Order: sequence, then C-alpha cells, then structure tokens
Amino acid sequence: MTAIQNVNARNLPVVPKGSGEKQLGQTDFLRLMSTQLKQQDPFDPVDNQAMVAQMAQFSSVAGISEMNVSLKSIADQIKAQTALLTDIRAATRPAS
Repeated sequence: MTAIQNVNARNLPVVPKGSGEKQLGQTDFLRLMSTQLKQQDPFDPVDNQAMVAQMAQFSSVAGISEMNVSLKSIADQIKAQTALLTDIRAATRPAS
C-alpha cells in the first residue's frame, strides 16, 4: 500500500496521484466508510438512507464482479470443450 500524507487542518488522507491501486476493494470501502463515520459532525450525521444506499451499491458491484469471474470461467470451459470437439471430429473423419 502507498504512503498516505495529511494535507490540511482536518487531516484528510490523500494518496499521491498515480501511486494508488486502480481498483478499491471491500476492505478499502469499509475503511473509507468507518473513517467517514468517525469524522462526521455529530450534530449533522450522515443520512441513514444514503449510508445504506452506499453499502447496497458496493454489494451489487461486488456481486457483479464475482459473476463476471464465473462467466469468464464458463466461457473458457466452453471454448476448451469446443476445441476438443473439433479435434475429435477431425480425427474421426474418414479419409477421402
């Protein structure tokens, strides 16, 4: 993980441009959410509906990512089986 530098009076963490990972994971999301909860104004808290919507959206994205991995695996298996079937057909064709 890259070093985080504090840049202002509120000590908001900032990752230097170009040094971070390209995708955030579930751990990153939970870290950001817990930081947001710690830093919120107690007299003006984050709307519960907004927080639940963020968690639901992340859950949906995670589910879609897992589904993409599964579908890629299925597509690779179909491709391999098709290649095998093509080889079997070519080997069993009578010579003309």
